[in-house]
Amino acid sequence: MSELISTWLNNQGIAQDYLPLSTLLFGCLAIIIMMALGFYIAKHQVLIILHKIVTRTKNTWDDLLIEYNVFSRFAFLVPLLLLLFLTPIFISSQAIFGLLLIVFAKIALCFQVARCLDAILNVVNNLYQHTARERYLPLNSTIQVIKLIIYLVACILAISFILDKSPIYLLSGLGALTAVLLLVFQDTIKGLVASIQISANKMLAPGDWIEIPNYGADGDVIEIGLNTVKVKNFDNTVTTVPTYALINGSFKNWRGMINSGGRRIKRSIIIDINSISFYQNEQIEKLKEIYLLKDYLQQKSDEISTSLPNDSVNSRQLTNVGTFRAYIEAYLNSHSKIHQQMTCMVRQLSATEAGLPLEIYCFSNDQDWKNYEGIQGDIFDHLFAMAPVFELRVFQHPTGHDWQKSKH
Repeated sequence: MSELISTWLNNQGIAQDYLPLSTLLFGCLAIIIMMALGFYIAKHQVLIILHKIVTRTKNTWDDLLIEYNVFSRFAFLVPLLLLLFLTPIFISSQAIFGLLLIVFAKIALCFQVARCLDAILNVVNNLYQHTARERYLPLNSTIQVIKLIIYLVACILAISFILDKSPIYLLSGLGALTAVLLLVFQDTIKGLVASIQISANKMLAPGDWIEIPNYGADGDVIEIGLNTVKVKNFDNTVTTVPTYALINGSFKNWRGMINSGGRRIKRSIIIDINSISFYQNEQIEKLKEIYLLKDYLQQKSDEISTSLPNDSVNSRQLTNVGTFRAYIEAYLNSHSKIHQQMTCMVRQLSATEAGLPLEIYCFSNDQDWKNYEGIQGDIFDHLFAMAPVFELRVFQHPTGHDWQKSKH
């Protein structure tokens, strides 16, 4: 074709000295026009038809092909293929510029094919994330490894085209660079091993709530990558943690709590020890008006009446702190927001310089953070208000108001 172009240009009156350059420019112009025409047809004609077909189907997976630009990336292969096949036709094989164009076309095709495969792998990963029931398979890490291999192969092929050597020739020299490659890709290798261990032991999955104090991470896992794990904290910041750090160190996973159906409440009320005392009969009769204490007081009264000895010092007597503890337990057992199939108790901890702690240990049946805090707050609001009914004082360090009252 280049000879026909040269003859035609010669017939048009182009001087012999300018004929090679004119032939080259005319051939390049023809290639550019055909590449532009081919890209226009692929991008603005074929792709539009494909988009219409995809949007009309009932399937949702094919919409991802548009979202991740799979068709668009394949459209870019058309001008590159035209460049590769038209260059030997319109430009003489003896011209250096023609050889450079062919090498450029081959290199560009390698990386464009790699980009197309990259987009397809993104579609596969997205489908897995939305359809998989078990998300422990480290598909994201595996896909990143596959992408790395694809681009490495593209680089090797590109170098082989530049040097005009077989790719096998280049691969044979990589054996001597094994130590260097291990050093360069050490984080990638450690991340791959860590992701496999995380998957095999079911330690972590996207959506899990985890805490990693060393990295300031406290939130939901949004992505487990080859080198990093992304955690969206509750303040909407994102913390990036090395994948291998989850294996080398420790972290807290709240998945068990979420799967259990309950969320733990573990807080204490500190009672002033000086306010602890025995109850007299008239006080007990008054407390019987509290519905939640009727059965407890009746049972204790029967036990006390049959106990020996019967003197005022050594006989069994009800204390206000013990009765308050029984009231709290009865209150929790009757609470609609407390999980009744899980541990629910009120225990007395060792006394401290601040007083006697009564620890409430139970589980709410609503795991939503906002609702959980509301349930917990309502329970302790009620208990703080009920403490004086049992003639108990809740301990707190003296404030300025306390000092003002003491002066009066």
